[in-house]
Amino acid sequence: MPPTDAIAKRRQPVPRGIARSGPVLFSYGFRPFFLAAGIWAVAAMALWIGALAAGWEIGGSYGGAYWHAHEMLFGYGSAALAGFLLTAVPNWTGRLPVSGLPLVILFAAWCAGRLAMLAPDGLGLLASLAIESAFLPLLLAICAREIIAGRKWKDVKILAGLAALALANIGFHTLIATGGDVGFANRLAVGAYVMLVSIMGGRVVPSFTRNWLAKRHIDRLPAPYDRFDTIVLLTGLAALLLWVITPETLWTGLACGLAAVLHLMRLWRWCGWQSWDEKLVLILHFGYGFVPLGFALVALAQLGWFEPVAALHVFTVGAIGVMTLAMMTRATRGHTGQPLAASRLTSISYLALLTAAVLRPMTSLWPAMHLELLTVSGVCWMLAFSLYVIEYGPLLWGQRRERPVRP
Repeated sequence: MPPTDAIAKRRQPVPRGIARSGPVLFSYGFRPFFLAAGIWAVAAMALWIGALAAGWEIGGSYGGAYWHAHEMLFGYGSAALAGFLLTAVPNWTGRLPVSGLPLVILFAAWCAGRLAMLAPDGLGLLASLAIESAFLPLLLAICAREIIAGRKWKDVKILAGLAALALANIGFHTLIATGGDVGFANRLAVGAYVMLVSIMGGRVVPSFTRNWLAKRHIDRLPAPYDRFDTIVLLTGLAALLLWVITPETLWTGLACGLAAVLHLMRLWRWCGWQSWDEKLVLILHFGYGFVPLGFALVALAQLGWFEPVAALHVFTVGAIGVMTLAMMTRATRGHTGQPLAASRLTSISYLALLTAAVLRPMTSLWPAMHLELLTVSGVCWMLAFSLYVIEYGPLLWGQRRERPVRP
């Protein structure tokens, strides 16, 4: 029989946050990437509003509108996603998180991409696009190594979403450089994010809701994952593929309509209305709620009853933006030893972002107020993420109290 101390050693929990020396910011993946996501969300939106309202020139030969779309999806979005995955994957696999020098290198690749995109003509457009394209494949390689080494085969679908994002990013750049239509790459990226929200949201939303309700001895709890959830995900995947490949067809509209109904039923099964008193839980349900709403408006857009770009922004500002902010606030609080309850500033940031998500698609209903609605929506977006940086920035760069809380 093995010695008692050897048995005890094997039973010790996997340590979290292995970089106990050096800058706190690089002790865990959520720290630099959540902070950078918050800062870049504000800066990139400020540049876009300046371009719309004051004629600022952004993006150079890349084009201002394309620059804005890219930096929201692949600048802000990739940072928020990286922060989540680099924190969640160690919990899924039981392996040590990426920290220290490897995390610095990965973060430097993201920062290099942002600098290259700020002035893409400085190094030459092709060189800038090559630099920017490096981050997502690196993130994919790291996550693939951890998931495969941990033999978490059920999480391979997360890798598929990451791979789709990396391909969409390269495709976006290629189409810009060759003068093509970026619509396909744009829809592919949005579709990949929506699937990731659907998959990971199906884990965290009912789980966190169940924990909160159980502590309050509420009997009606979220339904566990079952065959219905699998049907919902497969239907959503099929609808998104049709939307990406053939966006303006009746079949796409019908598929998206069906996906909207099924995702709404899924959300209802999670009993979110019972978490009204805790905004840290409730915001997860609001964020996921933009998934069925986005499918519904995309379906209406295919039928000619709604503006396609406005419908797309229900996914981007709503499903992606709200859900990422919800996870950023919760993960930051949990992993820095803060109470898992929304503060006043956090609640205001949620309200501001929900307002932005509701106002942005309203341009389809009130085209005469297009610029005004865009501006107010953008200001609300900046307010939400400014509050995140103000409240959570000091925790991210200056407090070393990681603990194994699932993000």
